[in-house]
Amino acid sequence: MPVSALVSAFVPAGSRMDCACCDLDERAFCAGLAQTSSALRAIRHDMRMEAQATVFREGDATDHIFTLVSGAVKLSKLMIDGRRQIVGFLFPGDFFGFGHNGLYGYTAETLSPVTLCRFSLLSLDTVVAGSRELERRLLNRMIAELSFAQEQMLLLGRMSAREKVAHFLLMLSRRATQRGDVPSPLSVPMSRLDIADYLGLTIETVSRTLTGLKKERLITINGNTQVDLLDMQALEQIAAGGCLC
Repeated sequence: MPVSALVSAFVPAGSRMDCACCDLDERAFCAGLAQTSSALRAIRHDMRMEAQATVFREGDATDHIFTLVSGAVKLSKLMIDGRRQIVGFLFPGDFFGFGHNGLYGYTAETLSPVTLCRFSLLSLDTVVAGSRELERRLLNRMIAELSFAQEQMLLLGRMSAREKVAHFLLMLSRRATQRGDVPSPLSVPMSRLDIADYLGLTIETVSRTLTGLKKERLITINGNTQVDLLDMQALEQIAAGGCLC
């Protein structure tokens, strides 16, 4: 099956990047692909953008897929009534660009200065045709995105505000560990409004809940972009629906 039928993204043209400059190591999409790696290096380009920039918009045509090398990105969709729903946050190592019917299904905006590694879908189709390993890796990445979507449905559907915020902080901690960073303190590059739109809450509820967790000495908040998780076990209990008595 051609990649263009599975994956989509739209990004402006970039310049060729030497893989030796990539800090992702084994987290890179192309890491450890043996003979396929050289073919991927031949078609990869990099793209750098400042914070608060739009990478692509929902409904754009599909030309590329890409990996986030550094920085953070948020993904969002607009509802019919104009309200915004944040559907995901991306961090270094995340490979994204999954779409449908040749159009991108959401908008991607940078939360910080970012470096992206992009691949042309037409060129990637040719490489994938000769690599079962690469095809399996693409499938695994799509399965991971489905898992994130299922987690989002759980957050929106069944959790209280307190459970949602605790779960969100633990999710950021888990993802930091997966990319080789410390589990705490956490870098939180998204705004309180972004967090609210991701969790299906109001910004006031998010701020009030964070303040409550701080008063209970479960977290500390350093400025607007860093949170220290002081009691992981208690946060896990809250996220699971337990009561701290």
